[in-house]
Amino acid sequence: MPSTRPLNAREMAAFHALIRAHARVVRRLEAELESEQALSLPAYEVLSHLSEAPDRQRRMTELAAFAVLTPSGLTRLVDKLVRDGLVERRRCGTDARVVFAALTDKGFDRLVSAYPTHLRGVRQHLVDQLTPEQLDAIAQALGPLTDDSHPPDDCS
Repeated sequence: MPSTRPLNAREMAAFHALIRAHARVVRRLEAELESEQALSLPAYEVLSHLSEAPDRQRRMTELAAFAVLTPSGLTRLVDKLVRDGLVERRRCGTDARVVFAALTDKGFDRLVSAYPTHLRGVRQHLVDQLTPEQLDAIAQALGPLTDDSHPPDDCS
């Protein structure tokens, strides 16, 4: 049964710091990618996650989890990326219900060109603001809150 105990001052401060820091870093990364690369942060994340996947493709459901988007939000974004020639949809050969998003060569090139902007922003707005010990503490503290389990790719 969920706890109804109110947050104490330490708990509330941690929650507020997490929310504000996330919003600030994301807002800055988004603005830089938009202004310098004409690419949204969610689009960059989708291209990045596809580039790291086997055969540069992922199931749409898996990609939504990786990119922290709703299925409908991912569908709209992938529609745009398909129109731009950065991604293509592929059907599973053994299960027609399964749809993959696949990174095209043009999409990979677009990711490569946007990477320096993203890297600079992550370093400037997060990594360089913290000590190595603080970075370790964040990773250790927030790691258990992430869902790293994803369905296996059983489609050929």
